[in-house]
Amino acid sequence: MGMVENIASLRADQRFADTDHWASFGAQWASGDSKRIECLSVVDETHDVKTFVFQCPDYPALAYEPGQFLTVSPVIDGQSVSRCYTLSSTPTRPFTFSITVKRVPGGAVSNWLHDHLKAGSALAASGPAGIFTPVAAPARKLLYLSAGSGVTPLMAMTRAAADLHADLDIVFVHSARTPKDIIFREELARLERALPNLRTLFFCEGLGDEPHWQGPLGRLSADELQRQIPDFKEREVFTCGPKGYMDATKALLGNAGFDLGRYHQESFDINAEEVLEALAEPAGAGQAQDTFTVRLARSGKVFTMTPDQTVLSAAKKAGAVVPSSCSQGVCGTCKTAVLEGTVEMKHNGGIRQREIDKGLRLLCCSRPTSDLVVDL
Repeated sequence: MGMVENIASLRADQRFADTDHWASFGAQWASGDSKRIECLSVVDETHDVKTFVFQCPDYPALAYEPGQFLTVSPVIDGQSVSRCYTLSSTPTRPFTFSITVKRVPGGAVSNWLHDHLKAGSALAASGPAGIFTPVAAPARKLLYLSAGSGVTPLMAMTRAAADLHADLDIVFVHSARTPKDIIFREELARLERALPNLRTLFFCEGLGDEPHWQGPLGRLSADELQRQIPDFKEREVFTCGPKGYMDATKALLGNAGFDLGRYHQESFDINAEEVLEALAEPAGAGQAQDTFTVRLARSGKVFTMTPDQTVLSAAKKAGAVVPSSCSQGVCGTCKTAVLEGTVEMKHNGGIRQREIDKGLRLLCCSRPTSDLVVDL
């Protein structure tokens, strides 16, 4: 049987965690390729969160897995700046796609998007990419834990499960400052009414301007976890939010006896500029000072670098334009083919084994062990 026949033979919950299923919805956009995307509309979700709906003229329908992200690269003050944003839309509706962005104090890209991006605007983007998807851990009983704008990948998964009528048991727990800060609040309520096996639970730190809020106040605790979700140890857990939230959540689950082998998390709560500076620091005493030559196959640029540098930091120092965002081996934006030579790569989930087998590497966490030719 071909791919379509194989997919058709799967139950809805199996399709939910099947790579080929999501690839069948439209054209696949290679994660390292930069494309022009056009903004179709802007939706106010809360007082400081907006959803931006796009289309890509190169693809009438776009294939991706729920939970994956785009890397957008607006030009701000004459400089291209890249950031990763999860696709909050569902690939079951592939003709448009969206990101949902919270305004962050001092956030160069989030503030620019809020202040400047409108219907008719265009910007460069690369992706989709990422492994924080249902394909990472097929399971029927799921627990989604999110805080703030970390709701977006889990919302994409929930929307996709609803469209598939997948036989999944989902408990969706979201934490927010106040009730008015709950992103997708009304839609989640509608989905809960429509889906018999979806349960939502919102934790708010304070009442804000809703004194009659009936939901739980404060933060998720071990006691509340046990009381509200007594079967949590039987579920596959997907978590997204600020680093502090995820650290606390992982510790809470571990201390409660949850098997952390069934725990999955995603976050871009990092400072890419600081990471790049750290990666580019000179070698310390006792480190080898041999140099390697790197040639960029497309641009023809040639430079030398030491084995303690990452290929990304050395290429940027040499003036090469390399798409990148997280610089920690998470997002996959700098995924590039190494055409000749070898590198040592220590990634954090931003590349899959089948991509490595094809010769792709994440330049942000790859250090040379020979002279290189790179597909840039």
